[in-house]
Amino acid sequence: MRHRSLTHSGSGPRGAPARDAAFNALADPTRRAVLDLLRAGTRPAGEIARAFPISRPAISKHLKILRRAHLVDEHREGRHRFYQLNPEPLKSVDSWLEEYRRFWTASLENLKSFVESEYEKEISAENLSENKTHIHPRRKDP
Repeated sequence: MRHRSLTHSGSGPRGAPARDAAFNALADPTRRAVLDLLRAGTRPAGEIARAFPISRPAISKHLKILRRAHLVDEHREGRHRFYQLNPEPLKSVDSWLEEYRRFWTASLENLKSFVESEYEKEISAENLSENKTHIHPRRKDP
């Protein structure tokens, strides 16, 4: 079992290949930063490259991966390439994440209910103990 990874290679739900491409693209922090930059609007490739402390060829590779995942659209004007965010593939990622949001929301609500009920039990036990002490005060013999 050493150095083995578990992957699912069977036929998945509709949209899984696009979602997998989006996850692959989103796995890199530089690519996520490029998407954050493009949220503000269309940018030329040179401006995108200047925003990062890596080489232009490295940014070009990142943009290529983002294009293949359909997370960015490219259009050319003369010699210039412009990129804009395409949020559509993120809907597939979001729908996948929604299942986990529901799971964690339900789990946290259950935990909250449990903690609150345990707290109420403790408060009730303390109040009962205090009431017994007040009902039967200890007398000191002279």
